[in-house]
Amino acid sequence: MALQDLANLGEFVSALVVLGSFGYLAMQMRQNTQAIRSENYGRALDRISAMQAQFSTNAEYAAFMSVGLVDPAQLSATDRIRFTFIAYEMFGAFEFMFLQAQHQVLPAEVWERWRATTEWWLSWPGVRTWGSARPCPFTPGFTDFVDECIREDRRDTESFRRWQTFLSDAA
Repeated sequence: MALQDLANLGEFVSALVVLGSFGYLAMQMRQNTQAIRSENYGRALDRISAMQAQFSTNAEYAAFMSVGLVDPAQLSATDRIRFTFIAYEMFGAFEFMFLQAQHQVLPAEVWERWRATTEWWLSWPGVRTWGSARPCPFTPGFTDFVDECIREDRRDTESFRRWQTFLSDAA
C-alpha cells in the first residue's frame, strides 16, 4: 500500500469520526433541549402549585380569593392590589405555557389543558374585571388570547355548571 493510499484512508476514517461526532453532538443537544423544556414546564407548575397550596392551607387566603373571584366590588383598594399580584402570578405561569405552546416546545395536549384552565379562570367575574383593567400588559399574543377569552366568554359551560353545583351542594 502506497503512502498516498494510507493518507487517503486516514482522511476517510477522520471524516467518519467527525460525522459520528456531529451525530452524537446533535443527539446530546436534542436531549439537553428536551430536559430544559421539561424543567421550564416544571417551574411553571411549581408556581401554580404554590398558589394552590395557599388556597388549600390558608383559610384567610381562600376566603379573600373567593370574594375577589365572585365580587371584586367588595374588595378594598388595597385588597384589589393584592388580588392583582395574585392574578399576575397565576397568569404569568399561563402566559409562559402559552408561549411555550406557540413555539411548539409544549405538547399540544398539555397546552390544551392549560388553555381550558385559563379560560375557566377567566370565567370568574373578578378575574374578568381584573383582566379588563390590568395595568400591565402581557406579551402581545397572550394579551390577545386573554382579551378574546374575556370578549367571547369562552368557557366550558358544562364544566362551569358542574363546578357551581359542587359549590352549591356545600352550602
